[in-house]
Amino acid sequence: MSSSDNRLITEEPCKEFIFPCRVYWEDTDGGGVVYYANYLKFMERARSEWLRELHIEQTGLREQYGILLVVARVEANYKRSARLDDLLQVSCHVIEQGRVSLTFEQNVYRSNGNLKKDELLLEGVTRIGCIDAETFKPKPLPELIVQALSHYS
Repeated sequence: MSSSDNRLITEEPCKEFIFPCRVYWEDTDGGGVVYYANYLKFMERARSEWLRELHIEQTGLREQYGILLVVARVEANYKRSARLDDLLQVSCHVIEQGRVSLTFEQNVYRSNGNLKKDELLLEGVTRIGCIDAETFKPKPLPELIVQALSHYS
C-alpha cells in the first residue's frame, strides 16, 4: 500500500516468501565470511519485501495508521557460514499471529543459483510487534494486515 493506496489484497500470496540476496564485500568480515549480525539485515529485508508483495509499505503504515512494526525478539541458530559472492535465499513465513504481533519463521539458505533453496545456513524466528508511532505502546495490527494474512489460511 502506498500512502495514497489503501486497497485490500485480492490476489492470494504465497505461504512462504523467498527473498534472493547476494553477499557483497560490505557484508563480510576480513576473511570474506558474512558477519553474524548481517544475517539480521537479510532477514529484515525479506520481511520488508514480503510486506511489499502484499502491497503494504511501512511508510504507509505510519502515515495512515500511526503504527510502526518493530522487532521484539529474534532467535538465530547459525548452521554454516555464507561467503563473499554467495547467492542466498531468505525465507519468510508467518507462523503465529497475535493481536499486536506476528511471529515469522525465517531461514537463510545458500542457493545453487537456480532459485532453489539448497544448503541451510541459518534457522531463525523473529517476533514483530505493532506499536503506536507516537507513544511506542502496543497497538493492534491494522485490518489491512489481518486481511492480507487471512489469505494464508
